[in-house]
Amino acid sequence: MKIWGLSLLCCISLFAEEGVDDGLIADSSHVFLSSRGESIPDKHIVDNTDHYLEGYLQALVDMHFYESQVIVVVKDHIVYLYNLPHNEMLSNSIVSFVKDIPGVCEVKEMQGFTCEDEEKRKRYVEQPCVDGIWFPQSTVLFAPLIANPRVINYSAAYRAGDRVVGRKAIAVSLGDDFPIFRWRNVFRWCGDMQIGIEACVWALFNFDHVPHKDGTYCELFNTDYYLGFPLTYAVDRWSYRLRVYHISSHLGDEFICNRHHYVHDRVNPSFEAVDLFVSYQFSKNLRAYLGPGIIFHSDQSFPMKTFYVEYGAELRILGHCINYHRLYGTPFLAIDIQNWQVRDWGFDFTVKGGYEISKLAGIGRKMRIYASYHHGYSYEGQFFKERTQYGEFGFSWGF
Repeated sequence: MKIWGLSLLCCISLFAEEGVDDGLIADSSHVFLSSRGESIPDKHIVDNTDHYLEGYLQALVDMHFYESQVIVVVKDHIVYLYNLPHNEMLSNSIVSFVKDIPGVCEVKEMQGFTCEDEEKRKRYVEQPCVDGIWFPQSTVLFAPLIANPRVINYSAAYRAGDRVVGRKAIAVSLGDDFPIFRWRNVFRWCGDMQIGIEACVWALFNFDHVPHKDGTYCELFNTDYYLGFPLTYAVDRWSYRLRVYHISSHLGDEFICNRHHYVHDRVNPSFEAVDLFVSYQFSKNLRAYLGPGIIFHSDQSFPMKTFYVEYGAELRILGHCINYHRLYGTPFLAIDIQNWQVRDWGFDFTVKGGYEISKLAGIGRKMRIYASYHHGYSYEGQFFKERTQYGEFGFSWGF
């Protein structure tokens, strides 16, 4: 029975090979090449009606920018975009996206939707819904401070020269920002407001002067745990973040086993704080931010003084589209400076530079490869007041 089955399978394979056109085999390379134009119907898009083009463009915009609820109107093959977000960076990204669609020659940004157009679209567009967006996905309203040593993202980096941790170490972070709900057209400025939840774990592994007992090659030096609730607001070039958060720190068990005196010297650095940050986008290339913070509770074993302030800037230049992969890449340079009362207001700064890749220009999730230099203080739990400096080389992914 098995022999008959194998014979039948061979016959079917031979028949299938004979039925394939040799010309298709010779020219099959086109199957692997794709472009946005291939998603256009066979009949060229400029030959279709305004309603057809309008529906096609609306579907694309909704697929990529659903949270913004942009309305597309096409008249005489001119594309009018209504209800663009009051966030310049996001608005420019949407306009650029539409202009890049084949068949679109002109795009106009409109401020208000006419009563005539509104009544016309009610029949096939409008439906009852909550006044906001649950679980928005495309981007965050307040972009992360990428040079902050405690930025919320996923990352892995090699650290060299840290006099507190060790001259050779690996720093790892596991964290994300999860948007819960976004309100649109909030306050008289008609901006977007969003509440979310974020969590992160920062772990540091030391490879320097490890006893190598029982074949161990490294030791877990310290782990910090973070939980925060950010309330963000964005309008035009401004964005704001009000955040309440908790951080607790724990020495690594391998570190304690290798250094027995820390069993008695160990403390429990943890605190709760609230901060308010404001960010301004001077241009598509340059952003600056500033924010004060207040620590309203800390563990008695490691008391933290009340105030701190953080400020910095980010520069992105020579950004360009990688059309073959439909990606956007740009070099970046960022600096973050902090002054904490618990450190007697001493300066602590981090400079980070590298290359950033995202799906859409300036928004959405990104991957970064970077090199950084930190000079000031350690952020590792009970060593928070110890001075140090180090360099890092690594990559990260997140917003």
